[in-house]
Amino acid sequence: MTDGSQTEDVQTTDVQTEDTQGPRPEVDRVKALEVESDIAADYLEELLDIADLDGDIDMDIDGDRAAVSIVGADLNHLVGDKGKVLEALQELTRLAVYRETGERSRLMLDVSGYRANRKAELEKVGLAAVEEAKSTGEAVHLDPMTPFERKVVHDVVAAAGLTSESEGEEPRRRVVVQPAV
Repeated sequence: MTDGSQTEDVQTTDVQTEDTQGPRPEVDRVKALEVESDIAADYLEELLDIADLDGDIDMDIDGDRAAVSIVGADLNHLVGDKGKVLEALQELTRLAVYRETGERSRLMLDVSGYRANRKAELEKVGLAAVEEAKSTGEAVHLDPMTPFERKVVHDVVAAAGLTSESEGEEPRRRVVVQPAV
């Protein structure tokens, strides 16, 4: 009798120790991003249904943010001129996530590969600006960009070993690439 009850006590203690330690923070963050993706996908599916549009929704986690893509037939009107409709749709989707979670979302939305293609273009712009700053020794001022576009360029500049900053006010905010010191 004593052996059976001691085993039960040890097992119970082990379980309690694991519970008090809780899950690892990185596991919690991944779960939170998956929840964001699910909420965003539900919101976007409902929007597509209301607008009577065909599209499939892909969900992923890209680094430290949820990434949701709508792919399908002709969805260019969801992108709009220079991605303006896409930006607005992304903000609405982030608000839907906030409404459900109470947490600010950094979710990234793409429609028909627009952001992926734009990112590739911006990486080239960033590399060209880096080369120009290195060769001339002067700061390079780029055209105004959205926050997403500026982030892509800042990342390219940093990876090349130079620094950059944003200047100006929205919607005329631009990246300035600084030459090496």
